[in-house]
Amino acid sequence: FPTRRSSDLYLHKAVTLASFADGKAEGAEWQAVNDPVMGGRSTGTWKVDTQGNFGVFDGSVLDVPSLKAPGFIKASARDGSFADASAAIDGDLVLTVRTSTPDYAGFRVTFAAGAFSPSFSCAAGGSIIGSRGCFKAKFTVPATKDGEFATVRIPFNTFSDKWSSSTGEQTTTCAKDKSVCPTAKALSKIQAIGLWGEGKQGYLHLEVKSIAAESSAMRALAAQVAAATAAAVNNNNNEIGRASCRERV
Repeated sequence: FPTRRSSDLYLHKAVTLASFADGKAEGAEWQAVNDPVMGGRSTGTWKVDTQGNFGVFDGSVLDVPSLKAPGFIKASARDGSFADASAAIDGDLVLTVRTSTPDYAGFRVTFAAGAFSPSFSCAAGGSIIGSRGCFKAKFTVPATKDGEFATVRIPFNTFSDKWSSSTGEQTTTCAKDKSVCPTAKALSKIQAIGLWGEGKQGYLHLEVKSIAAESSAMRALAAQVAAATAAAVNNNNNEIGRASCRERV
C-alpha cells in the first residue's frame, strides 16, 4: 500500500462538514424543505437513523401542475458551525452515501458561501440581483452491495452559483466563466449545505453518513489506495486459483 508521512496526511486530511455520529447531526441541524412554488406537490422527509448514525433523505419529486415540470425536495442544514474548507479548493466535496434508488437522475448538492442570504440565494440561484453565492452541482450514487456506503466525489470546479431555479440546471458553468466558481475564501466560511431531488420526477431514497471536503492530494491518495486494494484482491484470487489447480493435480 502507498505510504505518506504523517505530516503530509495531516496537511491534506479531510475536512468534515456534516456527520451523524452518536445518532445526531454534527455541526448544524438538518430539515426537509418541500416545493412551495405554484402548487408544487413534491414531498420529502429527513431524519437521523440513531442506530446506524446516518441521515435519511426520502421522498418523491412530482410535476408542478401549473408548470408541467418537475418540482423539488430538499434537505438542508444552515446557521451551523461549518469547518474551514479553504485548503480543499483544488479538490472535491465528498459524500459518503448509499441509495436504494441509484437510477434517480435528479440528485444535486448545494453549499452557500459568501451569500447575503443563504436561503434566498439557494432559492433563486443567482438569477436575481443579490442571489449569488449558492453553489450547485449534480451527482449520481452507484448501487452498492451488502449495505456498503459509496464515496461520491464532486470536484469544486464543477460547482456554479448561477443555475435555473426551475430546473436546477447550471445556466453558467465554472469551466466557461470563473466568476461563478467557488473560491478558497468562500470555502473558508460555508453558511449552508443542501441535498436535493430536483428537475427529474421519481421516488428517491438517500442515506448520508458524512459530507466532507478533500484536497486533490487526498483524491490522489484515495485513488492509490483503491488501486492497491484492487491489485491485492486480484493477486489473492490468482493465488486461490493456482492452489485449487495444484490440489486437482
